[in-house]
Amino acid sequence: MQIDALSVPGHETVLRVADAASGLTGFIALHSTARGPAAGGLRMRRYADEGAALADVLALSRGMTLKTAAADLPLGGGKAVIMGDPARKTEAQLRAMGRAIETLGGRYWTAEDMGMSPADMAILRQETEFVAGLPDGPFASGDPSPRTARGVFYAMRVAAERALGSRVLTGQRVALQGLGHVGWHLAKLVRAAGADLVVADADPARAAQAAQTFGAEVVAPDDILSVSADILAPCAIGGVLTPEAARTLDVAVVCGAANNQLASDAAGDALHARGILYVPDYVANGGGIVNVAAEILRIPDRAHFVTEKLAALEAMTGRILARAAAEDVGPHRVADRIVSARLPLEGAAA
Repeated sequence: MQIDALSVPGHETVLRVADAASGLTGFIALHSTARGPAAGGLRMRRYADEGAALADVLALSRGMTLKTAAADLPLGGGKAVIMGDPARKTEAQLRAMGRAIETLGGRYWTAEDMGMSPADMAILRQETEFVAGLPDGPFASGDPSPRTARGVFYAMRVAAERALGSRVLTGQRVALQGLGHVGWHLAKLVRAAGADLVVADADPARAAQAAQTFGAEVVAPDDILSVSADILAPCAIGGVLTPEAARTLDVAVVCGAANNQLASDAAGDALHARGILYVPDYVANGGGIVNVAAEILRIPDRAHFVTEKLAALEAMTGRILARAAAEDVGPHRVADRIVSARLPLEGAAA
């Protein structure tokens, strides 16, 4: 196996990992360990090339620094990615990535992310102790997706109360992009709350299953951002909210589980200029890292810990939206200022 350190401004450590025997090519990025060891999941995707994979892991690791700080966890931000089709992943690839993570000596803890499962984490655990999201064990937290979805659901209700006049979602139309682990759980919560669902997913079978299970309307993936709805919930890949998309959305609220939803701060400003209320993703989707953190930190009563942290993030969402309204700026601007004040290396006055 070959591990090469890359010099990337703004990141503490970035590694390119290649293992010819297993066919593994991937990256590990540690954005910050200022608050504690970097934490963030391992994802597997079919990237166009190594440049796309590197760009993704860099953006995701920075987002994890913001997310752990928003949740006030004694952790930093990191991420790892494997290039390839997750349906064709092998144990050899996972074990090779586990060995690469082990070389960091605990500066980075990984867990389940897109294209991964608790069973995959158990395979990595055979090569490194710095794995969370395990399916069993004294502090095992398992699949973080249900807690991520619940946190997004709580944030969605807060935003709905401010933008639509009520936190009750009954009768509201929610356009949900992406029916992966988190998206599916969010769809379940939103439908149980009485909302009408419009969904899109790259897998037609998954979308059809949502139509049958939730009575959802299905549209093509390319059409979901054009749907007229009360709430848009991006739950797939990041960067979908470009300035151009922001100028054409027909929704009142954007609140979803995807990381790095804004392609740029300009996109967030464009949403604000149009009166569309955007809930900063790293605040809304913090439930997953909170769940994983309970395992990393060996918290005895994980359920109580997660419940308290989710409540704190819900309250934080309300404060951010209220302050953004008072200052007439996008919530993303307010969230960045508040969270950066919690980062020793980036501290700015909130």
